[in-house]
Amino acid sequence: MPFPQFDRSRLKLKPLSERIHDLTLDVMMQPTDPAPSFENPDLPTIADRILRAREAGSAIIVMMGAHVLRKGNALLLIDMMKRGLISHIALNGAGVIHDFEFALIGATTESVPRYISEGQFGLWTETGYINDAMVAGQRDQLGLGEAAGRMIEEGNFPYKEYSILAAAYKLQVPITVHVGIGQDIIHEHPNLNGAALGDTSYRDFLIFAESVRRLEGGVLLNIGTSVMGPEVYLKALSMARNVAKQEGKSVCHFTTAVFDLIDLGPNYHNEAPKTNAAYYFRPYKTILVRTVQDGGESFYIQGDHRVTVPSLYHQLISKLEEK
Repeated sequence: MPFPQFDRSRLKLKPLSERIHDLTLDVMMQPTDPAPSFENPDLPTIADRILRAREAGSAIIVMMGAHVLRKGNALLLIDMMKRGLISHIALNGAGVIHDFEFALIGATTESVPRYISEGQFGLWTETGYINDAMVAGQRDQLGLGEAAGRMIEEGNFPYKEYSILAAAYKLQVPITVHVGIGQDIIHEHPNLNGAALGDTSYRDFLIFAESVRRLEGGVLLNIGTSVMGPEVYLKALSMARNVAKQEGKSVCHFTTAVFDLIDLGPNYHNEAPKTNAAYYFRPYKTILVRTVQDGGESFYIQGDHRVTVPSLYHQLISKLEEK
């Protein structure tokens, strides 16, 4: 006897035009904006490693949470893709939603306290179009990131120039989406097809794992994702190393960097004890310690994404102009 399930047909969705948006395109930073006042002695080294990886044809992977986009970094990331300074972007499900809404209406982000009390949080018609992109992606054997990017790039999206999904699709840079079922607002919608969600996001995981196979001599940045980033990377790296070992190769000599807000102290190259709450911060033990212990090197950049990401961007542009 199956358990009863929620009847999604009873839900009432409203148009985005009726939602109060907390963010607009005013938040977007331009590549021509001056570099922010932020200094970290490791940023020039990370920039050098990225440039070296580009010259070697190794992977330059950026894994990030949605707040990186909400802080206005989209145009900087797009410019980095155009310059070959990013070879792969990995997002969580929320990242796709914010990127999609920025491209469609030039605004995003709703107040949870405002809308959860009336049962309207997340239930906005147009955002559910992403679910339609999944179905088309499953049909055409695309990953979720490419399918959403195609919808934005080829559709009527007035602000698509701000979309990293559309830019990646146009530039043919892999952009993958790694979802947790039930974690994103579009999973509330009646038009979600669970099979399409699983198919397109799992295909993205395999695309990501293939990029990790090219991480030898490369760089992986984990920016503002404390669960999706380290967990997806860990499994993909194990797969990549398994195949590399069979071929007499290695995926061990690469650079990782974590950009986040938590104060890890100066000794972040050694794993914290289980009695320390920092032990349970996955980017610390996974990205800064365990996966680079066989020949890699890691860095931690603490600060707001509106400052740290532009600072890295301007370091890269400055070094390119010096050449």
